[in-house]
Amino acid sequence: MARFDKQQVLAKMAEAPMVPVFYHKDAEVAKAVVKACYDGGVRAFEFTNRGDFAHEIFAEVIKFAAKECPDMAIGVGSIVEPAAASLYIQQGACFVVGPLFNPDVAKVCNRRLVPYTPGCGTVSEIGFAQELGCDLCKVFPGDVLGPKFVKGLLAPMPWSKLMVTGGVEPTEENLKGWFAAGVYCVGMGSKLFPKDKVAAGDWQYVTDKCREALDIIAKLKA
Repeated sequence: MARFDKQQVLAKMAEAPMVPVFYHKDAEVAKAVVKACYDGGVRAFEFTNRGDFAHEIFAEVIKFAAKECPDMAIGVGSIVEPAAASLYIQQGACFVVGPLFNPDVAKVCNRRLVPYTPGCGTVSEIGFAQELGCDLCKVFPGDVLGPKFVKGLLAPMPWSKLMVTGGVEPTEENLKGWFAAGVYCVGMGSKLFPKDKVAAGDWQYVTDKCREALDIIAKLKA
């Protein structure tokens, strides 16, 4: 069962509006990354369902986070079908994210009051997702759609909460474009976790990058 409910998860994403997106086949590496992000101020973390036995790694990570990162909401990403959503929800996922919108996943998540953030690339998709209870929709791929898409959508649909993933970087120039357009939060992957830093176990780099990005966002929102 999720440790945080839908309102709490959305509040965490609003408070610290950057959600790291990460996968690693080694549970110890994944745990270290989660802790490094937590130390950097992150309060919502997306572990992606991208490798064989990823759910087994997730189970270890979420148990670790419950003890070592008590205020962190751990969610799962790259979910495209309801069976996978059910599996991760059973393991305690606090939110579910997908690269696409699957109405059947929305039903599974709604039944357990777990937020579902589907990847959407059109205004109609976002509208349909909202009808099925998706409070937060993911603009994906962000580097293809761009900040103008976000700004254009929010003009007639100002109630929309949007997270953008893809093409997001921990720089003031990049983040300014997204938050000026009106995103609720951003998802960020490889730019926070360069392969060489992960391989070297440089977790301080990850902590510093997270803190830097969140500081930039806080100034932009102020």
